[in-house]
Amino acid sequence: MRTRAEEKRTIRTALWGILFFIAVRFIVSIFSAQEMNTNAFKTVYILLGSCCLAASFAIFAQGWLLFSHKLSRYRLYTAALFLCVAIFDMLQTISLMEVPFFGHVMTRGDGLWLQFLSKLFLTAGILVIYTFMDSMVKVSHKKRVLVATAIFAMLGAVLFSLVRHMLPPLESQGQINALMKLTGIGIVVICLSGITLMVYRCRKERAPSLLIIIRALIYTVIGQGLILNAGSIYAIDYLLGTLSCSISYYLMLKGVYRSTIEDPFREQQRIEAKMNYLAFHDDLTGLPNKRRLTQRLDKLMHESENGRTGVVVFNINRFKNINDSLGHQAGDRLLQLVGNRLKRNTLSREEVFSMGGDEFAVIMPLLLGADAAMNRSRVLMQLFDKPITIDDYDYHITLCAGMAIFPEDGDTAEQLIQNADTAVHHAKDYGMDVRHFVPAMHLKAKERLKLENDLRKALGNNEFYLEYQPLVHLETTEIVGMEALLRWKHPKRGNVPPQEFIPLAEESGLIVPLGEWVLRTACLQNKKWQDAGYKPICVSINLSMRQFLQPQLADQIGEILVEIGLEPKYVELEITESMTFDKETAFDQLRRLKDLGVFISIDDFGTGYSSLHYLKNMPIDRLKIDRSFVNEVMSDRNDAAIVSTIASMAHHLQLKVTAEGVENEEQLHFLRKQRCHEGQGYYFSKPVPPADFEKAFLLQ
Repeated sequence: MRTRAEEKRTIRTALWGILFFIAVRFIVSIFSAQEMNTNAFKTVYILLGSCCLAASFAIFAQGWLLFSHKLSRYRLYTAALFLCVAIFDMLQTISLMEVPFFGHVMTRGDGLWLQFLSKLFLTAGILVIYTFMDSMVKVSHKKRVLVATAIFAMLGAVLFSLVRHMLPPLESQGQINALMKLTGIGIVVICLSGITLMVYRCRKERAPSLLIIIRALIYTVIGQGLILNAGSIYAIDYLLGTLSCSISYYLMLKGVYRSTIEDPFREQQRIEAKMNYLAFHDDLTGLPNKRRLTQRLDKLMHESENGRTGVVVFNINRFKNINDSLGHQAGDRLLQLVGNRLKRNTLSREEVFSMGGDEFAVIMPLLLGADAAMNRSRVLMQLFDKPITIDDYDYHITLCAGMAIFPEDGDTAEQLIQNADTAVHHAKDYGMDVRHFVPAMHLKAKERLKLENDLRKALGNNEFYLEYQPLVHLETTEIVGMEALLRWKHPKRGNVPPQEFIPLAEESGLIVPLGEWVLRTACLQNKKWQDAGYKPICVSINLSMRQFLQPQLADQIGEILVEIGLEPKYVELEITESMTFDKETAFDQLRRLKDLGVFISIDDFGTGYSSLHYLKNMPIDRLKIDRSFVNEVMSDRNDAAIVSTIASMAHHLQLKVTAEGVENEEQLHFLRKQRCHEGQGYYFSKPVPPADFEKAFLLQ
C-alpha cells in the first residue's frame, strides 16, 4: 500500500517537474527578469549551500550511525558517498564566503567547479551504488569503508587545491560558457541513466526508498535543465535550477531516512507483531493458542460476578490413526477444517482456541449451569455428523469433550484448563461423548501414568502372555483356526484389561516391540503344536497401525517364519479398515505381505469407512464382521441388515466372512442362514491359555 503511494508520488513529481520547467521558461521568455546583484547572489547561494551541506552530513550520519548492526551495501556506500559530497559542498560554501583554503582565497570559478564536482560525484555515485543488487555487509567492513572514504576525500581536496589554477573557466563575466553547459549535460545523462537503471531493477519489487531517490534524481535533472537554459549565473532560472538541485538533497535525505530508519523500524515492528501473533496463536489453524486461552479465561473469571464461566476441551477421536494412515499433511488439513468448523458455528460470546495436537477448547461465558454446557457441547459435536472432505474424499470423524466450570471446578485459569483436559481424556478412555470434571479423575490420570511406566518394564519382565480363541466353521463346527490375544499379568494389579494397556502401548510406541513379541510367540506355539502331531490350523494375529506402517514389516515377518520353520499359510494377519485410509501405502504393504504367502483379513469390518471400489481390488482373504453388529442381530433390524449385506458382499467378492462375538444359538442359526463361513465368540469358547486350548480343541 505504501509502495503504491510512493509510485504515485514519483509519477506526480515527474509531471510537476516538466510543468514547472515549462512554466519557468515561459515566464522568463515573456518577462525580462532582471539578474541578481553579486551580494544577493552570494547570500542566497551561501544559504542553499549550507542547506545542502547540512543535508549531506545528515545523510552520512543516518546511514552510518543508526541500526549499525544491520548494514546493507546501499546504506553503507550511500553514507560514504555523502561524506565526500559534504566535503565538496563545504569547500564550495567556503569559496563563496571567500575564506582562505590552504592559504589561498578561492574564486567564484572555483566555487562553480566545486559545485559541478559535487553534483558529478553525487549522481555518478548513486548510479554505481544502485546499479547492483543490495546485500548485507559485515560490521567490520564499515571501518574499512570509513578509512577509505576519509582518505579519498582528503586526497580529492588536496588535489583540487593543486590543480584548481589549471582548470578552464566555466563562466565569463557571469555568463555561462559552452564547457559549463557540456558538464551540465553530462550530469543530466548520468541522472537519467540512474533513473532508468533503478526503474528497471525495481520493476518487480519497488522499494519505497528507491522511489524517493528516483524523485531526487528527477529534481536534479530539472535543476540542471534550468541551469542549462540560463544565460548567466545571476539569472532567475539559474537560481531556480540551483534551488531544485537543493530540493533533491532533501529527497535524498528522505530516501536514506526511509531505508536506514523507517524501513528497519517498520520491519522490526512487523517481526515483533509476527512474534507476538505466533506467541498467542496456533500457526497451523490460525486460532488463539493455549497461552491466549489462559489469559482470556483468567480475565473472564475476574470479571465474573456470581456467574459461571466454562471451558470445554474437544478431542478428535482416532486422530492418530487418521494422521498415520493419511499422512501428516492430510492430518494438518483435518485440524484446520475442524478448527474452522468450530469457529464458524460458535455463539457471539464463545471463543475457540487451539490446544495443540488434536485438541480444541471453547470458552462458554455466562453459563446457567453444567447441563447448559453439556448440551451446548453436544450441539458443537453434532456439527461433525457431516463428513469432512480431504482431497475429494469424505471422512467421518467424531469428537469427545471434557468440561470444567468456574468456580466449582477450579479457582485459576490454569487449573480450570487442566481439569477440562483431564475430563476429555477420561471421556475418550471410556468411550463417552462428554464428561464433566470430577476430582476422582485426577486419581485415574495418575494411575494411567503409573500404568504406562509399568508397561515399559513389563516386556523385559516376562509379564505378557497369550490366550487363544478358536475359530469355528459354522456348518461343521470344526475348529479351523485360532486368534492369538495378548494378555498382561501385572505383578501387583493382576490381569490388566487389554482395553487399558493396548491404547497406552499405541501412544508410547511400545506396541511395535510388543507386536513383534506376539507374532513370534504365536508362531512358535503353532509350530510346537504341529510338531506334536496335531492337525495344522491357522493362527490369526492382530497388527497395530504402527506395525503396519513399518517399511520392513514383510521382511521382518518372513525372517521370523523362516527362523521358526512355520509355513506362511498357517498365519493370518488382521488389520483394521483405518489402516487402509492411505490407499497407495496400504496396497503396497498388503502386496508385500501376500507375497510371503500369509493370509490377510480385515478385522472389525463395518465400523470404518472402506471404499467398496478399493475393497474389490485389495489383496485380502477374509472380512471379520464386528461384534457390535452380531450382538444385536436378533433384536435390531438394522444390524441384521448390515450383517446380511456384508456376508452377501463377501461371497460376491469371493472372500471368506467371519462373525465375531457369537454368544448364543439364535445368533449361530441366523449367521448360518447368511452363509457366514466361520464364527468366534463365547458361544464356542472364551480365550483360554495354550494348555487349555490344547486339551479342549486339539486333542479331539
